[in-house]
Amino acid sequence: MKESNRQAFRRGFRDGIPIGLGYLAVSFSIGIAARNIGLNAFQGFLMSLLNNASAGEYAGLTVIAANSPYIEVAIVTLITNARYLLMSCAMSQRLSPDLSLGHRLLMSYDITDELFGIAISRPGTLNPYYTYGAMVTPLPGWAFGTMLGVIAGNIMSPRMVSAFSVALFGMFIAIIIPPSKQNKVVAGLITLAFISSFAATCLPWISTLSDGTRTIILTVALSAGAAFFFPIPTEDETSASTKQ
Repeated sequence: MKESNRQAFRRGFRDGIPIGLGYLAVSFSIGIAARNIGLNAFQGFLMSLLNNASAGEYAGLTVIAANSPYIEVAIVTLITNARYLLMSCAMSQRLSPDLSLGHRLLMSYDITDELFGIAISRPGTLNPYYTYGAMVTPLPGWAFGTMLGVIAGNIMSPRMVSAFSVALFGMFIAIIIPPSKQNKVVAGLITLAFISSFAATCLPWISTLSDGTRTIILTVALSAGAAFFFPIPTEDETSASTKQ
């Protein structure tokens, strides 16, 4: 029996609740970072409402704090969030060919790692109302969490703000450690990224560039090098090597 739009929405809403609660907690640290560069509560709320991406927002806040031009903010955000383009392409293969452009645009509004994961794991053709239901909790959870972080940052003492700011780096460590344990290439790239970032602040020419420009150069160079020297095998290549 085919699932109705209402049933799909309810199922998506149920699956999205744990994600929303997690976003509420994590985005608190984004709010602290936003407060540290001078954003108020409404600006932090609007930023997270329009850009629901932890790494993308942090990268944007970093270049904003360095007084980088708008073009650098745009490029850094684009590069950091480039993986969502791939997720969108993958999800589009699961949609009905008759699905309207309006539904496709609404679904693309909030494609995050977690929401993509639960959507792509659904069997058969993806009902857009499942995605809408899944967005109900995570989207406002991320935005309100950021706003609460800004408000708390304005109330807390400087020492507490500094302590909470460390939580954001803890979040990124939690993201990179598991895959680095499973893949030596990823571990090597992470190490190389740390070394390159430090070297970029010391080398004669590149150290004179803004933080945003250095981030763009290093991100593109390292990701391109990894793709060239350590390409991920396709499904056909993997199955062929398995048979051999």
